Amino acid sequence: MIRRGLLYLSESPGAKRILTGTRVTRSVSQRFVPGEGVDDVINAAREANAVGLKATANYLGEAVTNRDQARAAADTYVEVLDRIDREKLDANISLKFTQMGQDIDEAFLHENLGRVLERARQGEIFIRFDMESSDYTQRTLDAFEGLWADGWRNIGVVLQAYLTRTAGDVRRMIELGARVRLCKGAYAEPPSVAYTDMDQIRSNFIELMQWLVAEGHYPGLATHDEAIIEATHQFVQREGISPDRFEFQMLYGVRRDLQRQLLSQGYNVRVYVPFGEKWYPYLMRRLAERPENVLFMVGSVVKESPLGFLWNRRGTRPAENGGS
Repeated sequence: MIRRGLLYLSESPGAKRILTGTRVTRSVSQRFVPGEGVDDVINAAREANAVGLKATANYLGEAVTNRDQARAAADTYVEVLDRIDREKLDANISLKFTQMGQDIDEAFLHENLGRVLERARQGEIFIRFDMESSDYTQRTLDAFEGLWADGWRNIGVVLQAYLTRTAGDVRRMIELGARVRLCKGAYAEPPSVAYTDMDQIRSNFIELMQWLVAEGHYPGLATHDEAIIEATHQFVQREGISPDRFEFQMLYGVRRDLQRQLLSQGYNVRVYVPFGEKWYPYLMRRLAERPENVLFMVGSVVKESPLGFLWNRRGTRPAENGGS
């Protein structure tokens, strides 16, 4: 119920106008989104590297239908790539085809995206293509395979464990030799295309994880779910798979304790660092993924309300780490 409500709020213009106008909401969002500019994401990537974490920079936005906006998004990514290359950061980028103009026309998409791809190739920097709602799944994979057929190899794609089709997509990406980020999925999808029971989603994730870790090409396992992480740990121990064959990926500001724990166990860990003006729908989806994130936000509201002194007297604090 809470999850569906928050996903609805993420798409509601009215709720956006109300919530983005409050200082509390913007303050809480900075836990998950370091800022709106390139300097903000580069600083976050630099700080992540300093403690042994890899980073992925993601300029928030999707479903762009204006050519100037799509060009501006590509310009932003080129600037991020310039900074990553110049500072020799252990970082890459993650973007959406619709952000680059897929919904405008294919010729424009290839022209606009081409600048980003070429700059990434010059710096030997990896690009991940994010997955969107199920309406775009096939279009995303078709666009990705088109780039693969054109010879691009510094690219990978995201697949979502809650979609019933994903087992076939995982097999196809393993066959190609493409890098996959596996996540649960954060869009509201109908039962006709997606598992809706969390136990089913978790079980599917674990099965797909095993295929990718055993047969895939350096997959990224995007999860904060400790049951999935433990299942992964047990699987690689049992199969004698080296930790450098894959990486765990976690969201910026989420389960920082778990990030440190995995690093101490010898695993590669990457943080997904979003930035940009379109932080509101991203924040709502992050809150939808786990009730503890909602409690964190509520705690921040309470502390800034007239009841804040009672909150502090009780010694109660929002959870230091949330996540999905």
